[in-house]
Amino acid sequence: MSDAEFERTVEVPVSAAEAFAWHERPGAFERLTPPWEAVRVLASDGHVRDGARVSLQVRSGPIRLRWEVIHRDYRPGAQFVDEQLKGPFARWRHAHQVTPTETGARLVDHIDYALPLGGLGALVGGPMVRAKLDRMFTWRHRVFTDDLTAHAAAKLPPMTV
Repeated sequence: MSDAEFERTVEVPVSAAEAFAWHERPGAFERLTPPWEAVRVLASDGHVRDGARVSLQVRSGPIRLRWEVIHRDYRPGAQFVDEQLKGPFARWRHAHQVTPTETGARLVDHIDYALPLGGLGALVGGPMVRAKLDRMFTWRHRVFTDDLTAHAAAKLPPMTV
């Protein structure tokens, strides 16, 4: 198994509590899924607290795979982790951490993962996976920032996304 890491950080002009709460709203995962990704939620417990599970169908070309994750390490207002139980990676652990800043909040998405087939999988698929993560998190952080910025500017009550 060959290990890899990916990390992306974004700052938003709202409190850490508001930034974290956005992730707990129904539909947040679907909102963060880029339109070019063939991902479908098959089942979800509907929250990010410890023990909650999500079952996805992901497609890569003609291949459809089931991806099952469990949420762990929930700290209200600060962190939750998605850990793969079954899926396309040899290992996947995605930590979502929110911390306050002087002007709002910082979200850090940190992913530890390993591709199947060890070094061969990393050599063949590593650059493609890295590029895909980079593109996906550019999208996710833009949507996240735009939603929170618009909400803060309009001073609207919390909405379901």
